Amino acid sequence: MSLQAQFQINGIVKDSQTKKALPFATIATENGTVSIADVDGKFSFTLLTPPEILKISYVGYQSQTISLFEKKPYFTILLSPQTDALQEVVLSTENPANDLIRKVITHKNNNNPLKKLTAFQYKTYNKLLVTANPDSISGKIDTVFADFTTKDKIAKIDSSDYKFKKLITKQHLFLTEKVSQFQFEKPLLKETILGTKMAGFKEPIYELLGFSLQSSSVYDDKYELFETKYKSPIADKALKEYRYKILDTTTIANRNVVVVYFKNKISRKGLEGLLYIDIENFAVAKAIMRIRSVLNITGTHEFRYLSEEKVWFPTRKNFKIIKGKSKEPTAVLGGRIEFAAEDDDNQIRKDASDFTYLASEMQVYDLQVNPKLKIKKTAIAIDVKANANQRDETFWQENRSDSLDTRSERTYVVLDSVVTKEKIEKKIKFGRKIINGYLPFGPIDFDLRYLLSYNNYEGFRLGLGGVTNEQFSKIFRLEGYAAYGLKDEKNKYHIGSAIRVGNFSNTWIGGSFTDDVREIASTNFAIDKRVFKLYDPRPINISTFYNHQTWRAFIETKIIPKTESIWQIAHSDITPLFDYTFVYKDQLFRNFAMTSAMVSIQWNPNSAYMQTPNGKIEYEKRYPKFTFQLTKSLSNFFNNDFEFSKIDARIEYEKKYLNGQKSAVLLQGGYVFGDLPLTHLYNTSPNNLTKDNLLQRVTIAGKNSFETMYFNEFFSTEFVMLQFKHGFKRVELFKKVKPSLVLVTRMAWGNLKKPEDHIGIEFKTLDRGFFESGIELNQIYKGFGLTGFYRYGPNQLARLEDNIAIKLSFVLDLGL
Repeated sequence: MSLQAQFQINGIVKDSQTKKALPFATIATENGTVSIADVDGKFSFTLLTPPEILKISYVGYQSQTISLFEKKPYFTILLSPQTDALQEVVLSTENPANDLIRKVITHKNNNNPLKKLTAFQYKTYNKLLVTANPDSISGKIDTVFADFTTKDKIAKIDSSDYKFKKLITKQHLFLTEKVSQFQFEKPLLKETILGTKMAGFKEPIYELLGFSLQSSSVYDDKYELFETKYKSPIADKALKEYRYKILDTTTIANRNVVVVYFKNKISRKGLEGLLYIDIENFAVAKAIMRIRSVLNITGTHEFRYLSEEKVWFPTRKNFKIIKGKSKEPTAVLGGRIEFAAEDDDNQIRKDASDFTYLASEMQVYDLQVNPKLKIKKTAIAIDVKANANQRDETFWQENRSDSLDTRSERTYVVLDSVVTKEKIEKKIKFGRKIINGYLPFGPIDFDLRYLLSYNNYEGFRLGLGGVTNEQFSKIFRLEGYAAYGLKDEKNKYHIGSAIRVGNFSNTWIGGSFTDDVREIASTNFAIDKRVFKLYDPRPINISTFYNHQTWRAFIETKIIPKTESIWQIAHSDITPLFDYTFVYKDQLFRNFAMTSAMVSIQWNPNSAYMQTPNGKIEYEKRYPKFTFQLTKSLSNFFNNDFEFSKIDARIEYEKKYLNGQKSAVLLQGGYVFGDLPLTHLYNTSPNNLTKDNLLQRVTIAGKNSFETMYFNEFFSTEFVMLQFKHGFKRVELFKKVKPSLVLVTRMAWGNLKKPEDHIGIEFKTLDRGFFESGIELNQIYKGFGLTGFYRYGPNQLARLEDNIAIKLSFVLDLGL
């Protein structure tokens, strides 16, 4: 026990006169241990032996030495300004820090290991934990009152602080460890996870292993801190955005370095921190990156100087998140951790999340420079070994940088037993199924989409369907559904099967038959992932459908790097369920047959992929995303009636901000070569009813549909559509009224070749363009919201109210 004892020292450094915090003050012990306060003047470090003194220094202030004979949970250190401080000698109008940073930028490529070295390999040990410092928590008895009868004092423990301190003294809230091997062969850096251990889970949550907490390199123009990119303080044009100041000089690895403070002068929420610059080669010898917003985040990079290669190589990374100032709860790591909102009443009591923090530490060992390497599976950024979660204790003892303390060991024991007892792993798997619209029951996942729906043609549609899961087989699947429309009184069904022929590429070969109805001109991308909705608002008011009986043979695969694709051959017998005749080569068609080959591909060039024992995961979804689909008719094959080709393309871009805002751009287009019936053209997703009264047209808004465009108003053989969205952070108007404001603009252009060939339905073309803009107030109360859109431009209608659409919206948040 005594060998594993550790001594925690915590405190803050302030100006004795103004009581303002002094950021990045230096704290040193008598045995040479040095720590740097953060941007708020706070410091915290752990020692194996108790120090006797602390020496605190700061440029322009009198140094102070304090005795640690008196043990305190927290030190407040006040420094006095130096009255005889030497004035800086100005040799020129140039800030000396700017000149130094300019040289750092100039020498970046020569100092960046990823640029200077041809190849290297090393292992890392990473530990991530969610915990709190018990000394920061009061845990006192909150209420004391007297019994009126006996006059005895009765102590009542109020709130969870007491229990939380008792818990956190013995264990952490969460703990995971990881051992990886990194291989670099210019220009590729790949991680192979050799071992992983996650408290409470027999099989780790693989998505958590791929979270990007901080950039691996400090030399990139964009520095990433907790999945948000900022301009680096040593980017090519950083001098226009940052303010620099030389704080001190010191030594690292017996080399002289200059400590430079930097702060973004354009954005209050930008990066600030410290750069330790080697004055001989102008390389970064240490870096501290910090942002202060709804979360306070600090990333630290430490380096070791390689004398033969003359380069500073990263050896340690630290990352820490604590709660910042926010009027709303802030969730991180996909909602796994949530920090409570600020208390408007300014009460003394704090929520437990005020003391909670997330910390990660990564240490490098077994470094080999310029070894002979041949990296395999280069499209995979992270490769998880099949036995990574089955490593024994010997493996961990050999690869841990330090042995686990008592709190960490107890965390594994307690969380493993809690997860087993509460069947948490099964609940997580169940939750993943539910959020994707499946209800697991033994070897079958029942599809919740088929239970109940409504449209103007079928009326209420009842159904039952599903797909077999891994309990049935990991290499073979069956799927199907049956449905019945109460209004059209017709049965619909689908049945299919597939066999898995490739684990790494996740390749499936299968076939199916479908007898169902579909909205006319509703061309979509076959590769689009299945989206579960409790309701689908658009079909509710659709009356024009066609019946299709389709045979389909397909291959689904991810064998092409950073893509997902479907290759298929299909034959369909089509029957329009409305008054329609198509004229083709002087023949009239009411029913027709179509045989075609199709390839649908989605390419995510900036996304990062992880190969796990369960398959490939897109663990870091980055934009833009590109989708392409080509459909070509097969001449004289299974009585095909038409000769045609279709090309469809889409580009999606999204950007999320740490303050809760989000921007999105969608660009989509399609083109038909040859002649096709109206059933298979484009309608650009209208969502407005043909009613005279504005209130009669109030329906539920769609996701990307044109809310002021009437059903069957426009059809096109070629079109392009552009959409802009910007969503603001939710604003609390009342206690339970917190709307999310979204500004939307949509526009589309199109053309219809040979409109005279389509008989039986009236429509217009989009050759003059279509424009609408609006405001969405989503989640005003319990997921319900209100939207309003206005139609303008060449296709604006004569009556003002016909150009206005008011819709309800509903956003379901399952909290998973």
